[in-house]
Amino acid sequence: MSEQQPRARVGTSAWNKPHWRGHFYPDGLVQRRELEYAADRLTSLEINATFHGLQLPKTYLDWRARTPADFVFAVKGNQTVTHEQLLMDPAKHVANFLGSGPLLLQEKLGPFLWQTSEHFAFHPETAEAFLAVLPHSVSEAQRFIERHATAEVDQLSLDIPDRPIRHAFEVRHPSFENARFMELLRRYDVAMVITNSPPWPEFRDVTSDFVYVRLHGDIERRPHGYSDADLDEWAGRINGWLSERDAFVYFDNPDNRGTRSPFDAMRLYDRLDGPKTDRPDTTASPQLF
Repeated sequence: MSEQQPRARVGTSAWNKPHWRGHFYPDGLVQRRELEYAADRLTSLEINATFHGLQLPKTYLDWRARTPADFVFAVKGNQTVTHEQLLMDPAKHVANFLGSGPLLLQEKLGPFLWQTSEHFAFHPETAEAFLAVLPHSVSEAQRFIERHATAEVDQLSLDIPDRPIRHAFEVRHPSFENARFMELLRRYDVAMVITNSPPWPEFRDVTSDFVYVRLHGDIERRPHGYSDADLDEWAGRINGWLSERDAFVYFDNPDNRGTRSPFDAMRLYDRLDGPKTDRPDTTASPQLF
């Protein structure tokens, strides 16, 4: 459990969204300033670019420099680990990813998100071997990188203060709905990602000292985002968790339809308990469609 009062971080999955321009992002805002604009209004963002390819150390330093002091990023694990190698040989691939620079976010590093595909079924030995290698502090990660990385590691990523590291695991195959998987997550202190994703299994299990929530929505039933009743229901559930643990919540509505994710994130944040960070009010009369 966190030593300080638990708090919620609420944001969106990624921020470079062309269809948000003229809706969430005002007309005339240059693309390079979209991160600053989003970070001024949300308290966290998921970095999805890290899933698609390894980023340069200077990119992490730039993201850290351009966001508020109390801001945090969640970092999505690279697809080489989760989709191409299917969690096999995890030490090498996780070390190469961690050595590419995410530790440079320092105090702005939130949880790592590891997501497997809907085609990847639960294999107890494979899942445990992966969970067992995940480092839970910067110093542990440094030693892990030094032992296992096969790619060139920029030394900047090693010269940072020690702090805890958290991990969350999102799965999409129904075979993961079993007690053995939840026991493994608890044993290795990894959060089961709590989801609202009708095409895939929806989990509500709490397996670590924090909760990680991804609200994918249902574009057919919620073409205009989450209703007040939806958000009230989720706020009640999250406030219950906040009595004991931190919460990280990300809206990830489909990219090709709808512009509601950042507005829904702000509306949910206003409903949550715990310490709050002042953000500009952009929820009034947003230009939505």
